[in-house]
Amino acid sequence: MSELSALLDIALRAAALAGETIMPIYASPFAVERKADRTPVTEADRRAELAMREFFARETPGFGVLGEEFGETPGDGRHRWIIDPIDGTKSFIHRVPLFGTLVALERDGEPVVGVIACHAVGETVAAAAGLGARLNGEPCRVSRVASLDEATLTMTSFARTAARRPLGYRALVERCGLARAWGDCYGYLMVATGRAEVMLDPDMSIWDAAALQPVIREAGGRFSQWDGNPALGDSAVATNGLLHGEVIALLAADLA
Repeated sequence: MSELSALLDIALRAAALAGETIMPIYASPFAVERKADRTPVTEADRRAELAMREFFARETPGFGVLGEEFGETPGDGRHRWIIDPIDGTKSFIHRVPLFGTLVALERDGEPVVGVIACHAVGETVAAAAGLGARLNGEPCRVSRVASLDEATLTMTSFARTAARRPLGYRALVERCGLARAWGDCYGYLMVATGRAEVMLDPDMSIWDAAALQPVIREAGGRFSQWDGNPALGDSAVATNGLLHGEVIALLAADLA
């Protein structure tokens, strides 16, 4: 087993551990709190992140960890796990099953392993650099749709996307064959498995994006910020690759 393959296995085990923590809480009554930024958080978010941190401390003791709920634990300076225990907490608290756990491994500043584990729907897509992407262990690829007229567009929030780029949003929605809000990490799983062609998020943190980048790339797609910059940033667009340039151009309508 190659080093990256072994690290991907660790990432998958961490995501599964998070799911074992999260799903019993999902099935039971739970309290919802508000963080300083007014976003929701639950017992499941915190317990799942703590479980993953303890697991990483045992399996990769020299690696750093950055998580949404408990910040950063420094490591060797080269390797850092980046985790979001529940991406889509709003879906989680409304019992919508499109939330998931995100696990990424960053090496020398570049994400090289990514896992999107959507526990409630029983689907996990995972990838490591040069090893391809797999859905529940089977190879997966982006679609070959080459026309926006035939493309499915999905996003986390119609309202926030429209507020950030009203002209680009309208142009893109009008051009795509279907527009839906199957959002958060599940939208990126859809692109990676060929079920959708475009996924948008107007606001991203590193723990939202780090796992997505290697998954989309290894599935044959493209992942960037809205301006086309392939580095991780404060926005995200994932496509099947064939449509990426056209999507970026439409999103730029407000900047003309």
